[in-house]
Amino acid sequence: MTIRLERDAHGQLALIARDGHRHAGVLPVRAFPLSAPGEGVALMSADGHELAWFDRLDELEAASRALLEDELARREFMPQVRAISGVSSFSTPCEWDVLTDRGATRFTLRSEDDIRRLAGGRLLVTDSHGIHYEVVDMKKLDRPSRRILDRFL
Repeated sequence: MTIRLERDAHGQLALIARDGHRHAGVLPVRAFPLSAPGEGVALMSADGHELAWFDRLDELEAASRALLEDELARREFMPQVRAISGVSSFSTPCEWDVLTDRGATRFTLRSEDDIRRLAGGRLLVTDSHGIHYEVVDMKKLDRPSRRILDRFL
């Protein structure tokens, strides 16, 4: 028997181990959520112990992998910025009005240091509450959005 994942009656993720033992309330944790999201995922017990480790998500059979990816998507809230509508000031702290894949929102940028460059033209913007917003490709933003970003980078 291989490792299998399923949802219990309460909608929580459950792990059925190779020996048939069932672990309820399993929490998936990515080792490198930004740089290698499809690699290095641990399944943690409710009390914080590692139950399983996957070097790659494709090690799981399709149904278990789909459940795991669904659970990770629920836990990892990271809206993608589609456009920057405006900023209250070009000095920090300032308010940003942005359009994301989850709708329009406003957040406070505390410092230019809260904008981090990632590989492939990606940016990670962290607001004053610690919420991360991802710019998938700075070059694909509209011209006004790029101009605003340039003032902070």
